[in-house]
Amino acid sequence: MNRGFAQRPQRRRGGRCANRIDAITADIIEAAIGIHRGLGPGLLENAYELVLAADLVRRGHKVDRQVPVDIEYDGLRIPAAFRADLLLDDIVVLEIKAIEAIAPVHAKQVLTYLRLMHKPVGLLLNFSGETMKEGIRRLVNNYQP
Repeated sequence: MNRGFAQRPQRRRGGRCANRIDAITADIIEAAIGIHRGLGPGLLENAYELVLAADLVRRGHKVDRQVPVDIEYDGLRIPAAFRADLLLDDIVVLEIKAIEAIAPVHAKQVLTYLRLMHKPVGLLLNFSGETMKEGIRRLVNNYQP
């Protein structure tokens, strides 16, 4: 489900899952910091999502945008109940924000996506801070490096 971005072969960095996840998240953070430095705060979330997705594809990652997240509860299955902003290499979930400050509810949102999508790691990125460093939060779902 790649919307508007060509898929490229995945880069291999290290043989173990932890190394792979760390390499992917390092690329994401590097790209996010570069985008924040280049564009600054003040754009809408969608703009940061588009630019970040394009940058990560250019770096060799498989990027899916607006990934549907299903809810399964008590024998019910609700397809596409909500959408995760980005999914990188089928393993790391990204939630993009452009808000004054990250609140606890935003971290809970990412943790819920991780649990429902059965993914180990997610990043919450807020592009509205003075620096990108203050807007990065890594979350894990029973992840053991």
